[in-house]
Amino acid sequence: MSRIDRLSALMARFELSVEPCAQDHANLWILGTAEDPHSLLLTRNSAPLAPSQNVLAFARVTWGGDDNPLLSALPGEVHHALAKDPEMKAISALFVAELAANRCGVASVLNRLGEVLIVRLMRAQIEAGSIGSSLLAALADPRLSRAVVAIHDRPDHAWRLESLADEAGLSPSRFSDLFRQKVGQTPLAYLRRWRLILAKQDIARGERIQRVAARYCYGSPEALSRAFTAQFGCAPSSVRSSVRAAIKNALPDTGPVP
Repeated sequence: MSRIDRLSALMARFELSVEPCAQDHANLWILGTAEDPHSLLLTRNSAPLAPSQNVLAFARVTWGGDDNPLLSALPGEVHHALAKDPEMKAISALFVAELAANRCGVASVLNRLGEVLIVRLMRAQIEAGSIGSSLLAALADPRLSRAVVAIHDRPDHAWRLESLADEAGLSPSRFSDLFRQKVGQTPLAYLRRWRLILAKQDIARGERIQRVAARYCYGSPEALSRAFTAQFGCAPSSVRSSVRAAIKNALPDTGPVP
């Protein structure tokens, strides 16, 4: 059996950005010495490090915020030792060198190197398997990961508990119990939240609510609106209005037409 890709569907839906920033806004840190970067630190929120920490480089990672279930599944701080990971160490050293040199195109290079660091950091978290109750714990389980990836890849499918259990190769009751234990919510609750996250993205891009409702298996726009408001605290139409207002405010004011 070929190995499933547990990250690509999530990465396709959320834009990952790693950018230079002021130190008090950073949430990605490379620590150590110029000759020996020894650890990588990713924090959920910006937090200044203790003065004793030898900071080589820092940046701001944005990746969909709380809407990204992968990012919100991380603990407050993720530490990754580089001593036993020579590839990550080499990428970290290159990141430090690029930031220090500050040559043309540095922002683009740092973003791509940072993306590689974050993806490899996520892989390491999944492969470690000791992640408590979270999406990462489900992705670390070879049975549950098949069902989770199916949800991420095919949110428009008419999933039932039984069909998701079939993806995992488990009985419905065993699948439901294990999923709740690993993720902290039922499979169908996770499916509903994932669909609503995608619906929010589609509506923000200007798609009609009726079409989005049909895509994610809601019987009517009203049904989607009720679920959406319960999840996000606002109606779908307000998301579209907010995006339009943001675009309008970003446009230059050319003044009155003569």
